[in-house]
Amino acid sequence: MKSQFISFTLLVFSGILFAQTNDPILMTINGKPVLKSEFEYIYNKNNSNNSLDKKTLEEYVDLFVNFKLKVEEAKAQGIDTTQSFINELAGYRAQLTKPYLTDSKVEEQILQEAYDRMKEDVEVSHILIRIPQTASPSDTLAAWNKIKSIAKRLAKEDFSKVAKETSEDQSAEENGGYIGWISAFRTVYPFETVAYKTAVGSISEPVRTAFGYHIIKVHGRRNTLGEILVAHIMRFTTQGDDLKNKKAKELIDSLYQRVLAGDDFGKLATAFSEDRGSATRNGELPWFGTGRMVPEFENAAFALKNIGDVSAPVQSAYGWHIIKLLDKKGISPYESMKADIERKVKRDERANLGQQAFVAKLRADYNYRVNTENVNEFAKLLDQKTLADSIFQIEIAKLDKPLFAFAGKEYSQADFASYLKNNNYSEKSIASEIINEKLNAFVEKEILAYEDSQLEKKYDDFRFLMQEYHDGILLFEVSNKEVWEKASRDTEGLAKYFNAHKADYNWEKPHYKGRVISCKDKATFKAAKAIVKKIQPDSIDKYLRTRLNDSIQYVKIEKGIFVPGDNKAIDKYGFKIKKAEFIPSEEYPYVFVVGKNLKNSPEDYTDVRGLVTADYQEFLEKEWIAALRAKYAVVVDEKVLKTVRKN
Repeated sequence: MKSQFISFTLLVFSGILFAQTNDPILMTINGKPVLKSEFEYIYNKNNSNNSLDKKTLEEYVDLFVNFKLKVEEAKAQGIDTTQSFINELAGYRAQLTKPYLTDSKVEEQILQEAYDRMKEDVEVSHILIRIPQTASPSDTLAAWNKIKSIAKRLAKEDFSKVAKETSEDQSAEENGGYIGWISAFRTVYPFETVAYKTAVGSISEPVRTAFGYHIIKVHGRRNTLGEILVAHIMRFTTQGDDLKNKKAKELIDSLYQRVLAGDDFGKLATAFSEDRGSATRNGELPWFGTGRMVPEFENAAFALKNIGDVSAPVQSAYGWHIIKLLDKKGISPYESMKADIERKVKRDERANLGQQAFVAKLRADYNYRVNTENVNEFAKLLDQKTLADSIFQIEIAKLDKPLFAFAGKEYSQADFASYLKNNNYSEKSIASEIINEKLNAFVEKEILAYEDSQLEKKYDDFRFLMQEYHDGILLFEVSNKEVWEKASRDTEGLAKYFNAHKADYNWEKPHYKGRVISCKDKATFKAAKAIVKKIQPDSIDKYLRTRLNDSIQYVKIEKGIFVPGDNKAIDKYGFKIKKAEFIPSEEYPYVFVVGKNLKNSPEDYTDVRGLVTADYQEFLEKEWIAALRAKYAVVVDEKVLKTVRKN
């Protein structure tokens, strides 16, 4: 409810404009000025052509003043100083800052790049020289020299042959480095980028990824085949088990003949497929595109042209398959795929490119300067050590020379040393690379923090939104305290209000207030009736359940306020409608009702609690606003009010 209320408040009191040149004061509330532009914007926004509830200028003055008075009262009560308010506002702020702390143009370009790549498949092979995460500088250099020597061989030798002999991808010995068709998000981003930038028939320069160094050969390009939905029947095979493999082939062949003869594919998959995950769904697999299945399966599946076509038995590294095409679809328009692309981007290496571009721009805007010589002192001390090394930490704690500066703020070596103490892990192994990596991270953190602190000064719309959330939260909290929660808990006030306005709640139809009591047998029926005669109405439910029900429910109770037609038992026994037809259930054949006919008036406020509570809240609201107007001075400049423009 709270978030919905705040959203509503932002709709009604949104887009508040602050001090501008020649922007006169329209009113003061408790001595605090309210500018004309603030009210003018709200008035016009809520009296637009799309507005169903247009109000006059005078009506909006009253609404706006009431809103400001409640916020003023919330501040007077100290709600804006509570930790819960501070935390909630900070949470909203964290959400609002995200689009302001990244380069939206770069992010859009990344999304569009991914979509464009999804429209085209690239056929690739690769050679991999692995670099472990804990590699030393000498290990990294050795891997680089190795991949460069392989690149020289590829100028004269067959790629597949060299891949089998040199690649550290375990599958290369069998496939010669052949991966198959890939699309966006099918490989790590650096690999994907080089693959898409390499011409057909060409071999790339070495590219570094999290796995090591790669050389990529591009065999072909094609428009994407889209996605397909297939079902399959599968029999597993095991390398070296000739007998099992022979039986699997014989069975898959016989099943294929049965499919050709007209047997139901789904039923055969359920009965015989050893891929139990899909077998329970008649063999159906999830939708997939290129690069998601092993090549043998993928090629056979995409070769099926028409819905309902079935492949001949296909062997993959896992076993034998028969594949049936159930459906196919092309790539969807960009706008319909954008949200899914965004989710995928957030999970891979391109996730921070927008923010990195933004930080690079801020470095230039804020005149970022770094003392390289003083940075190098960290790299020298780190040589042959790790960031967590106690000796390294002791040595850098002694440093205190200027390190970098931006926007008039200066940072020392001591500031960076403190950062390194709490951020002492790196996957890199070369000292200078580690220090540069950490320094960039530290600078990025500090520049973004500084930019965050400047958002209200730099962007009017951000300042407006923060003010709206600030006031919206306060409005909710103080209204809940003074009206909503107060009304729901004040039973004495509700009763008093009901008694004073009882005629307002008269009914057009008679109402029966009571219970329908259904019994399992005649003995329970007699006992229930005897209990009902002896006790007060408020205790009926408790006594019947505790005395007559045990492990078996002998009696059921339906309690409420009914009008004719609501309940057939009430119609017959409560309202005593002659034509009413009521047939009890076989399980509870003995039924009686207990209660009273209220005719056209509720007995007390609980009979119409929802209506009374709403009216009582409105009553409290009016009293509260009257008290606020008496408590806080409100002065409206009528001359300025006459200049408010209506769009």
